[in-house]
Amino acid sequence: MSTAPAEPDLRQTLARVWANKPGLVGALGQVNHKTIGVRYMVTALAFFVVGGLEALVIRAQLASPNAGLVSPELYNQLFTMHGSTMMFLFVVPFLEGLAIYLVPLMIGTRDMAFPRLNAFGYWVYLFAGLALHVGLLAGVAPDAGWFNYPPLSGPGYSLGPHIDYWVATITLLEVAALAAAVELIVTILRQRAPGMTLSRMPLFVWSALVMAFMIVFAMPPLVVTSLFLGLDRFAGMHFFNVAAGGEPLLWQHLFWFFGHPDVYIMLVPVQGAVSMIVPAFARRPLAGYRWAVLSLVAIGFVSFGLWVHHMYAAGLPVLGTSFFAGASMMITIPSAVLIFAWILTLWRGRLRLELPLLFVIGFLVLLILGGITGIMLASQPFDTQVHDTYFVVAHFHYVLFGGVVFPIFAAIYYWFPKVTGRMLGKRLGHAHFWLFLLGFNVTFFPMHLLGFDGMPRRVYTYLPGLGWESNNLLATIGAFILALGALAFTINFFASLLGGRRAGDDPWQAGTLEWATASPPPIYNFAALPAVDDLEPRWTEGPDPRPRPVASVAFDAPGDVRREVLATTALDARPEHRVPLPASSLWPLALAASVTLAFVGAMTHLGLVVVGAALSALALVGWFRQANPAPEAPR
Repeated sequence: MSTAPAEPDLRQTLARVWANKPGLVGALGQVNHKTIGVRYMVTALAFFVVGGLEALVIRAQLASPNAGLVSPELYNQLFTMHGSTMMFLFVVPFLEGLAIYLVPLMIGTRDMAFPRLNAFGYWVYLFAGLALHVGLLAGVAPDAGWFNYPPLSGPGYSLGPHIDYWVATITLLEVAALAAAVELIVTILRQRAPGMTLSRMPLFVWSALVMAFMIVFAMPPLVVTSLFLGLDRFAGMHFFNVAAGGEPLLWQHLFWFFGHPDVYIMLVPVQGAVSMIVPAFARRPLAGYRWAVLSLVAIGFVSFGLWVHHMYAAGLPVLGTSFFAGASMMITIPSAVLIFAWILTLWRGRLRLELPLLFVIGFLVLLILGGITGIMLASQPFDTQVHDTYFVVAHFHYVLFGGVVFPIFAAIYYWFPKVTGRMLGKRLGHAHFWLFLLGFNVTFFPMHLLGFDGMPRRVYTYLPGLGWESNNLLATIGAFILALGALAFTINFFASLLGGRRAGDDPWQAGTLEWATASPPPIYNFAALPAVDDLEPRWTEGPDPRPRPVASVAFDAPGDVRREVLATTALDARPEHRVPLPASSLWPLALAASVTLAFVGAMTHLGLVVVGAALSALALVGWFRQANPAPEAPR
């Protein structure tokens, strides 16, 4: 390998080899990680808007006693769809899309390990999300809550196709999540730039790796339990039917074995994103990098010991639940280590209070508040008193809206220039932040008080005179303030996309590799792959780090006519061999459509299952006939 800079003819060759095919066929067949990542994020934001509109209807219905804005049946569908949309269609897919876009840039490679699998995961996610919302438009959306507890969701209590939509589409969504997780694990472990040892990986890459491993272990239990529910409903089996020897608590154990790690599947990557944003605006490397890495890994492990945290009122043995109470409190320790690392970095840095950092500060405040109520709920006597009240709703949203959505928007403001080459507007950005901060607290803080006053979750309406009227009205006003903030962001997003200020290659003067290439990046990312010798390879040592050139490794020759990436060893990132990658392909789309047809057939007509399976087999034949060339040793 040489370390000579890339020549113009090499850049032209790379642009030609990595270019997408023109027209609609080329657009549908794209497999480049940046295209797939953007599609994930944009689609997830669209579902965020849909879920927000569902929440507005819910809050409007609860603004006053005995309201009749929607029927009880539609209300049940709306709150089920709101939870399912935010949990399954917005947060995790957005964070996976962010990782798919950024990880190859951060580790200095040109694409993900399996580009067609990457595209397949996106199409499955899109089709599953659309199928779920078709049920809402048809009036047969799931209506037993996003957790779908049996026996309420079983065949004896939920007639019609409502729950069938949930079973089929959620299982399909888990397939997409697992595909993205496998992509991230292989890419991070085997395609890092030469010299990027594990101790030099950016924190966001570490968080994406932890998230991916958590998905691999947490998602299969949800697939299994949704399959059990489907068999109960479709085939007359009795996994959860007490009268026939089934056990409804089996659902809760399997579901929450996925559900509580899922909270940290969402928290860990945003913690990694915050760990990238804070150093950039403090102008110094993150304090306690190794402790931060260990904390992310510890959160990933401990999160699998918390699931009974949700089942204190289910009548389980007190001695057994006490271990889960201890684990629920213990997981606050690594989270606190990260918070202290961010605070110390900001305390000792020279701050630039830009919009990404403003959202991070809001996130810190709200996450700490949500964490405090989480410690309260970890206590079994307290949890038993407030279980299934609006106190739990308040805690849940402080953790997941304040602790996840705020840093998601911090990441959008931070990396929007990298993706588009333009800056988001500051005035609308500040309006977005303050409306979100005000609206969030006006919406969810009163819910703590509603919980103390005994208002149960998931009620369609309530009687006057219970003392719930003022706090419900206040929460509804806050929800519409949040909607104004979302509107400000939407206007800002499209206005900046069409005519925003040019950002330049590195508007934040950050230290990691994604800023070492153009904004937006060329389709091949790097003409000559970077070689890394430091945690912040674009910064020099000293109190005032500034950008510096990054050493490059050229392994392409102008005569090469195929897409390829450099594979390196998992621990110390030494070059091993060249891995050819497939070009654009329509087979991922064909396979995703066929699999979706089979899953939809499972809840409508079994004949469609046979047709979908046959088409899937044909798509797989076409997929594997488009084989990759064999890997080669690097030249």
